[in-house]
Amino acid sequence: MLERLYEEINDRKQTPKEGSYTNYLFEKGLDKILKKVGEEATEVIIAAKNNQEELVYETADLLYHVLVLLAEQGVSLADINAELEKREGKLSKTQERQQIDEL
Repeated sequence: MLERLYEEINDRKQTPKEGSYTNYLFEKGLDKILKKVGEEATEVIIAAKNNQEELVYETADLLYHVLVLLAEQGVSLADINAELEKREGKLSKTQERQQIDEL
């Protein structure tokens, strides 16, 4: 489903459709898209404290807006998959990371 949605988002970027929310985001540009990603990420955090149904709904919104951001920046899902594959099986050394309260 994510691949199909990403393809549709890219299609909207190449061939705008009147009244499309996706085209609205592209027309408004990177700053608007980033604002929406930030808003949706915050809503996911809040939803996680509420209930699973709300979390699913808000996560879907976040994923959509992240896909719009990737399309806007010319990053493909293949790029993301390749990065994840590079990380597969690698151990993370948590002591090398800053604690959240230190950020």
